[in-house]
Amino acid sequence: MSKFSLDVLSRCVHPYLESHDPDIILGAVFGEDVALTRIDDSILVSHLDPIVGAVKNIGWLAVHVACNDIATSGAPPRWVLLLVLVPKEEDELLLDEIMSDISRAAREIGVSIIGGHTGYSANLSRPLVAVTALGTISNRIPVRTKGARVGDHILVTKGIALEGTAILAYDFAQVAWQLGISEGEIMEARQLMKGVSIIPEALALAENGATAMHDVTRGGLLETLLEIAKLSEVGMQVNAGRIPIPSIVSRFARAFQFDPLMMISSGTLVATIPPEHIESASQSLAEKGIHFADIGQVIDGQGVQIAQEGQIRHYHEIHCETDELARIWKLYPQNDQ
Repeated sequence: MSKFSLDVLSRCVHPYLESHDPDIILGAVFGEDVALTRIDDSILVSHLDPIVGAVKNIGWLAVHVACNDIATSGAPPRWVLLLVLVPKEEDELLLDEIMSDISRAAREIGVSIIGGHTGYSANLSRPLVAVTALGTISNRIPVRTKGARVGDHILVTKGIALEGTAILAYDFAQVAWQLGISEGEIMEARQLMKGVSIIPEALALAENGATAMHDVTRGGLLETLLEIAKLSEVGMQVNAGRIPIPSIVSRFARAFQFDPLMMISSGTLVATIPPEHIESASQSLAEKGIHFADIGQVIDGQGVQIAQEGQIRHYHEIHCETDELARIWKLYPQNDQ
């Protein structure tokens, strides 16, 4: 599954989302992870995310991905609503597995499942799970994608292309073997899925001055940086040598020929931190045992500049329809599922 292009969204979706409700603080805005709604003295933070680019762990992953977006605002997630669709009426074992995984993820995060819908559709070739996550925030201004300021440091946690590599290891194992990846490497890549939550680091950085946060999902790190830059009306200057790419990710990238900068990576958080908060933010992450890298700085200008081996590549256009995992699904539609 891929997104429509920004041009299509601007023509066919966004014109129909206008609202005059005075309690809507932040409605549907491209690039923002959440909606913000005023309820009495609190702010309701909400987000909806579908998962169809995975099969194994799809329920577990869907809950974590949706709750990650709530955390990027600085709010802890509290509740989830579910949509679970499987291809056939006979897929009871698949449904049971998905619901079991959803329950496991909810326990890990500490959220409550408060409702939803389950069903089947012959039009599906693989299951679809969509999760609406909700949380509340009080006595604090929520962190948004648009908050980056000139001079801020750009922090990236854990590494990039984590989720996409793990999905390839689970759902494309047969293809991986054919491409020369060993059983040990496949097992190592699958371990990346365990780090998919960014809730601990997002809440910690919200407490330590983060001006903008965005989890790295569809489109990868590059798309995430472009969205922060566009919404914040700034530029991003990045040193490619500082971008954390786990060796197992590089191995899969060579075999499957994908660009780690553009691979989906739930488990990776991008945050912009003012210079006066960088020490406390770094210390907070270190105390939690969360690996991170300071990859660059927010600058005057537009788009993203990535410096590598004496050359600078400039990126300006947002291509939310571009996704490496979706491309691989098209290349290998008959994988080992």
